[in-house]
Amino acid sequence: MNVLIADDSEFMRSLLREILDGEYTIVDEAENGVEAIELYNDHNPDLVMMDIVMPIRDGIEATNEITDADPGAKVIMCTSVGQEQKMKSAIQAGAQGYITKPFQKPSVIDEIESVVTG
Repeated sequence: MNVLIADDSEFMRSLLREILDGEYTIVDEAENGVEAIELYNDHNPDLVMMDIVMPIRDGIEATNEITDADPGAKVIMCTSVGQEQKMKSAIQAGAQGYITKPFQKPSVIDEIESVVTG
C-alpha cells in the first residue's frame, strides 16, 4: 500500500516514516497542504496521513480539496490532543479516521487497517 505523509514538522514525518517503514511504501512527503494536494495528484496514493495544522493550506482544506477531486481518497488526520473541534471539521471534509500525537505504532497501524478495510 502506498502512503503519502503530510506534516510541516520534519520530526513528525520522520516518526511516521519509522512507524510505517516495512509495513507500507511511503511514496512522498509534504510540508504543507498545497504540497499534499500536488503530491496526491502526482502519486495517487492509497492513503494520506495528514496533519491538521500546516502552513499555506491546512490539513482540513487539503483534505477537502483531495476528497472533492477523488471521493475514494482515504485520509487519516494526525492531530494533537485538544483539537476535537478541528477533528469534526476534518471528518466533514472527508477524513475517514485520525490518530493522536504522540504516535504509538500499534494504534497507527490499527487505524490504518480500519480505514483501508472500511
